[in-house]
Amino acid sequence: MRIFIAIHYLEIGGVETSLINLLQALDPNRVEVDLLVYDPRGEMMEFIPNRINLLKAPKAYNYIERPIKEVLLAGQFKIALARLKAKWEMQQYTRVKHPKDSSAIFGYIGKCITPILPSLYYLGEYDLAISYLMPHNIVKEKVKARKKIAWIHTDYSTIDVNAELELPIWASYNHIISISDHVSKTFSTVFPSLRPKLLRIDNLLTSDFVRQRAQGERPIDMPLYKDAIHLLTIGRYSYPKNIESIPLLCHLLREQGLNIHWFVIGYGDDTLIQNALSLEQMEGYVHLLGKHTNPYPYIAHCDWYIQPSRYEGKSIAVTEAQILGKPVIVTAYPTAASQIKQGKDGLIVPMDSPEVTAKAMAKALRDTPLREHIFTYLQANDYGNAEEVEKIYHLVSDIHR
Repeated sequence: MRIFIAIHYLEIGGVETSLINLLQALDPNRVEVDLLVYDPRGEMMEFIPNRINLLKAPKAYNYIERPIKEVLLAGQFKIALARLKAKWEMQQYTRVKHPKDSSAIFGYIGKCITPILPSLYYLGEYDLAISYLMPHNIVKEKVKARKKIAWIHTDYSTIDVNAELELPIWASYNHIISISDHVSKTFSTVFPSLRPKLLRIDNLLTSDFVRQRAQGERPIDMPLYKDAIHLLTIGRYSYPKNIESIPLLCHLLREQGLNIHWFVIGYGDDTLIQNALSLEQMEGYVHLLGKHTNPYPYIAHCDWYIQPSRYEGKSIAVTEAQILGKPVIVTAYPTAASQIKQGKDGLIVPMDSPEVTAKAMAKALRDTPLREHIFTYLQANDYGNAEEVEKIYHLVSDIHR
């Protein structure tokens, strides 16, 4: 049985990590997998299993989201014009609807670019085609398959999209895969008619894979500070991840007498966090480690894993920390309770203000019995979920019944 999977690129990120784990879990004795990475770049490319057939994308696909200047220099004038049209249509939408963020742009990019992309029908007919990340127009229009599914990774209560534009795209898929019940609920609020198409498949993680990659000595850029509490956060420098809040939180925790050293694995525009570091004078206590393709040794050697996000679909890093037996503190973003059993395998702290968050964190960080209780609970439970891959097999086998 043949499966086609498409994603834009494989930079370091939660969605990309979840796809790599899915590819590793798919049994080559049961399915044949073709993977198309539209723009084949990113640190996660090296983790594509050898048994996966990595397709070569037609050149136009490489420039779907590249900077327009780069698109023009490459001679991809139709792509550049389509991108400019998408930007113009987004501006018209913004003037009328005043969305709270720019998430709707992906719908316009898909609408404007897909018609000029070459067809992928030459690849033949697949039993199942998976569009793993927006825009989903491409797999809808360019891939031939007996069944198609599209993935949701986002909490739709936190973004604004043009529902009228996107509805027919989502509706064309046989199933829409959601990574949590909360994500399904918020998606259904925006697209109530699509509720029957929703199917939950959690982000797939295998415990053995995480533990194997966590082995080794303490990373040299994560030194052990005397009598310190070593915190770790992983995430892009972006509004949802709220990484720029860390210097102030670290300052407030240290003011309460806690010897905090906070390590951050992340990348992107670091202007906000650098400014916050300078403002709070936390350069010696908040350590920006940059990108790491293997974050697991860092998780293994921290004391607590912290996720200070404004919102998440479902944080893979939180599950990875739980697999490695690390107590977790997350802020009270809407999907937090889907991953944390309060006081058992982690803590959810208020995010009303930095002072309130820091106060709740300080109480937990001082509570040694609580930390030991959480550690014991994590050791007794397996947070891997390799069995989720069976749902993919079921979708494929349904076609042949």
